[in-house]
Amino acid sequence: MAAKTPDFTKTMTDMMSAFPMDMTAMNDAFKSSAAMGEKMSKVMLAAAEQSTEISSKWTKDTIAKMADVTAVKADPTDYTKSVTDFASAQAEMAAETMAAFAEVAKKVQMETVELMMAAGKEATEEATAAVKKATAEVTTAAKKAAAK
Repeated sequence: MAAKTPDFTKTMTDMMSAFPMDMTAMNDAFKSSAAMGEKMSKVMLAAAEQSTEISSKWTKDTIAKMADVTAVKADPTDYTKSVTDFASAQAEMAAETMAAFAEVAKKVQMETVELMMAAGKEATEEATAAVKKATAEVTTAAKKAAAK
């Protein structure tokens, strides 16, 4: 005679029904996560747009300054002067551009910290409410199980 494996399906079904799972907490967590992702995406896309504008301006300004460098000069020393002026202008533009990029990065950092702090506060509040609700449900289920 072969040993028969016990069927725990009924036992598991009874156990799971004794401790019902409320999926609203999971749905709320998903919605909160999606909202957070949307807010972070807006911050990142705005930063990308600003960075692109800064890069584009730098490129346009550089091309405009190149016109003087490539123009024909009467005196050979004028070539040296135009290249020196271009290099000086490039150094100044580079400093201004890096400062503009730093401002974008600082803004992104501040907005990200604000979002994370708000999300942390919201998550703490949601977790506290979920734990209180779960505790009440488990207590009720345990009392019902003990009464049987």
